[in-house]
Amino acid sequence: MRSNGAVGEAASDELTALLARLGELADLPTDPIADGGVALVDQIATLERLRGAVAAAQHTAMVTFARSQVELQAAQVAAGQLDPRAVGRGIGDQIGLAAHVSPHVGSRRLGVARVLAEDLPAVRGLLVAGRISEQLAEHVVAQTSHLEPEQRRLVDKQLAGAGLEDQGRREAEETVKKTAYEVDRAGYVNRGRTARKDRRVTLRPAPDTMSVLSGLLPVEQGVACIAALRQHADSLIATGEAGDRTRDQIVADTLVERITGQKTATDVTVELEIVLPIDALLDPDSDTPGELVGHGPLPGDIIADILATTTAKTWWRRLFAHPKTGCIVGGESKQRFFDGLLAKLIDIRDHGRCREPYCDAPIRHRDHIRPRRAGGPTSLSGGRGNCVRHNNTKEMPGWHHRVIHDGLGDHPHTVEATTPTGHTYTSRAGP
Repeated sequence: MRSNGAVGEAASDELTALLARLGELADLPTDPIADGGVALVDQIATLERLRGAVAAAQHTAMVTFARSQVELQAAQVAAGQLDPRAVGRGIGDQIGLAAHVSPHVGSRRLGVARVLAEDLPAVRGLLVAGRISEQLAEHVVAQTSHLEPEQRRLVDKQLAGAGLEDQGRREAEETVKKTAYEVDRAGYVNRGRTARKDRRVTLRPAPDTMSVLSGLLPVEQGVACIAALRQHADSLIATGEAGDRTRDQIVADTLVERITGQKTATDVTVELEIVLPIDALLDPDSDTPGELVGHGPLPGDIIADILATTTAKTWWRRLFAHPKTGCIVGGESKQRFFDGLLAKLIDIRDHGRCREPYCDAPIRHRDHIRPRRAGGPTSLSGGRGNCVRHNNTKEMPGWHHRVIHDGLGDHPHTVEATTPTGHTYTSRAGP
């Protein structure tokens, strides 16, 4: 009998061969076929089922990996190398790195995989067979998250014969929601009340120099907000005060004005960190883009529009960038902590985001890449921006980080992360 390690290696080889075969199918010519593509429809259907089967196979690998890591960490606790409270930390991070997603997504996927394996075997079976999508399986997990394991298994049995595979997305999601509700109506109500404590407002970048401001609110409050904004817009249109603005534009402007207390939406008084290359400053007609830190590139014309239409005070701070890479290279410091201008330079260089590969979380800590206790310098090249999670994870046994390029030469600031399994991942600072 082969060991688990040998089975794992064989599976990896098979998956590599499967990936190569799928690559061949992807590279087939797309010329029209004489029979109208009857066989291709069957191929499309089979490949769609393969999506679910692949997700289920990945779930199995995640659960197995997590169990192995927990056993390893338990041994480290017994040896006095790890705080018992840290058991489980870093597992989702490694999954995220392997899947090229954030650690939050990696942990969420692991959570879904565990629930499907332990409490929802019938739903998982549908996923293995490719009869439902990964998204629907995740929806089942989310809708049953408030239930006890026994109740979740009861939902699983009922969904097994509910015909989810023959339903459209919305119908299937409603079936899942209704089934979960019927199993524990009181719990469903309590869940709704608890969810109201999670109300919040978030901001994320959007294409074309825009942003998305989102509010997670109790339903009656959300309805009241949009109704008030639309009513105001309709009144301006009715009285002819709207000018050339559309209803949606008036709604958006009114939202900004009422939240900030500004007279007009363009009367911005917040600090915007716009990084401009030197040629854009010297040549007013230059088409070289700048960057709004944390949001992405800004064309020169848009920058001019922002500066022309806002009443924010304009001030300058000299930053030094490498002429080839465009990366920030100034701001050395002999201090122990990353604060003041040095912290600001790290935030700008790292675009306001955690420098662990594939992590999109905002910077909450500026820390030494090489630990301070090991002689790591408190400098721009020796520090990086971290989210809270990765600042804690890097202290776990087996995690190592080192600077590959300090960013002062022809290469951008580059950091290599090594996980407890020996896999390495690289993070480069953008210009």
